[in-house]
Amino acid sequence: MALANVTQEILKAADEKAAAIKAEADAEIAKIRADADAKVAELKEKEDKRLKEAVERLSRQELSSAELESKKIVLAKKKEILKEAFDSALFELENASDDAKLKQYRAMVEVAKTIIENPKALMSEKDSFTAADLGVFSVEKDSRIAAGLILQSEDGQMEVDMQYSTILQSIWDREIKTVSDILFG
Repeated sequence: MALANVTQEILKAADEKAAAIKAEADAEIAKIRADADAKVAELKEKEDKRLKEAVERLSRQELSSAELESKKIVLAKKKEILKEAFDSALFELENASDDAKLKQYRAMVEVAKTIIENPKALMSEKDSFTAADLGVFSVEKDSRIAAGLILQSEDGQMEVDMQYSTILQSIWDREIKTVSDILFG
């Protein structure tokens, strides 16, 4: 019986040792699981934060891109309106009555005479003013001119471009901000 008692004690000790090892292993497994769960939760939190930031960044980029596109469309429309205003003003000048043109042409000649003493006038083939009408020594037709005058010295060395398109473009370039402020301000 003594052998049976010794065997029982060995089995009991082995069971206790196995239970202790199993408890220790279960505790280690629980610790590893808890650490892994904490690590997963930390990684998930970081990834969620990164994802949220990426979504916010993309949203800001989309909004910024949409605003930029909107500004481009508005700017293009403003340019179109300004071009229409320029073209309309030029059209009105070029299609003014003969009386209005003659008055303007005479004023142009007077200004040019401060630079060129006795100018020759180049004008549109549509205009029919004489040298006497304008106060110049001669008049020549030029198909390149739509309306207005180009005034030249007798030798052709000096020239004053007073075509409506040239004058209007000069004023336009100088006053575009003012015009834009009036139209869109």
